[in-house]
Amino acid sequence: MPVAPPTAEELKTLLGRPHCEVWNKLTAFIDANYDMEHLWNSGGAAWNYEYKYRRGGKTLCALYAGKNRIGFMVIFGKEERAKFEADREKFSTETQSVYDKAQTYRDGKWILFEPKDTALFGDFLKLLQIKRKPNRQKRREP
Repeated sequence: MPVAPPTAEELKTLLGRPHCEVWNKLTAFIDANYDMEHLWNSGGAAWNYEYKYRRGGKTLCALYAGKNRIGFMVIFGKEERAKFEADREKFSTETQSVYDKAQTYRDGKWILFEPKDTALFGDFLKLLQIKRKPNRQKRREP
């Protein structure tokens, strides 16, 4: 259900300064690689807000904002799970563990991370690339 986006100050108060910094770096990181629609929704029972990245009716990923915590979720269908499994050694043991513990539903495997820093951002980009190739070109210096 769509909701009004929180102000920067409301988000900072909700997440706490360290998590807000990770949130800002994560959204900048995704925005640098993907040109997507941004949708704010209610976060359901577990989170205050959901911030979804979508394009052409398909969701790339979602970020979740809660009291002093953030979530980063990617949902993999059957083909995407096969791609991850084929390349799983290219991911950190932490990412492999989160993947292995993730619940699989009829619509896919819901992989939820609760990052506290930027350590897994490289893995996040590889996970997103399994979903969709980046569609934003990095600008080169002349």
